[in-house]
Amino acid sequence: MPGPDPRRPLGPASLPRAFDAHARSYDRMVASNRRYHDHLRLSARRMGLARSSGLRLLDVGCGTGASTAALLDAVPGAQVVAVDASAEMLAQARRKNWPPGVRFVHARLENLDRAGITGPFDAILAAYLVRNLPDPDAGLRVLHDLLRPGAPIAVHEYSARDSLRSRMVWDAVCWGVIIPMGRLRSGSTELYRYLWRSVREFDGVGAFTDRMARAGFTDIRTQTMTGWQTHIVHTFLGRRPVEDDPALDADAGRPADLADVETPPAGSPSVG
Repeated sequence: MPGPDPRRPLGPASLPRAFDAHARSYDRMVASNRRYHDHLRLSARRMGLARSSGLRLLDVGCGTGASTAALLDAVPGAQVVAVDASAEMLAQARRKNWPPGVRFVHARLENLDRAGITGPFDAILAAYLVRNLPDPDAGLRVLHDLLRPGAPIAVHEYSARDSLRSRMVWDAVCWGVIIPMGRLRSGSTELYRYLWRSVREFDGVGAFTDRMARAGFTDIRTQTMTGWQTHIVHTFLGRRPVEDDPALDADAGRPADLADVETPPAGSPSVG
């Protein structure tokens, strides 16, 4: 599978082909980060979902299925629609063993309706996705509208811009570990150099929570992770307002609170 045009830097339009080219080595790459799967499971649990087999969940940007597995760990027996723009990443995901309620769909977020994916969903997990969208604001509005009123979203994402220490750690990990390992595993560093650059350029925590509010989400909160990812990887939580459904009484239709699943240290770092 050929990758993107090497004469042009990677961006949202060319990323699916870049992931296609790296799909076979991707699981081995993330396996070297022992907290990768733990952190995805933590973000899924932080939505506070009831462990009900009747829930319909959307995993958008599912890649090879790590985030799909995280959702099923939080809600065994849920119906999960897992979507990704990379056909080869989805091919790797489909090779794994999944319960009958999981369906993988090849589509971009902006074209979900063309792929027959419509709401409402009882929750959405978007892992390492929004930073890579051509229009993050439009993408968040799409996700908002796919939720049922009162339902939660967890955006599992990098955000290091607010902290000098976080940026320094991110630079050290990327150039000391991730980029060299990418060359070793796949023979190319392009995708991982894009990862370094895109995180460096992405929203700080405050800017991203503001972006979520503009998209219509309420009850917004942020929790970070453990290890070197502290104040670098975050769960951005929010929900579609109950008031979006005129048939619901605001109090009677109030869903369960987002889970208070915290990992120290809490909160956001000082701007440096």
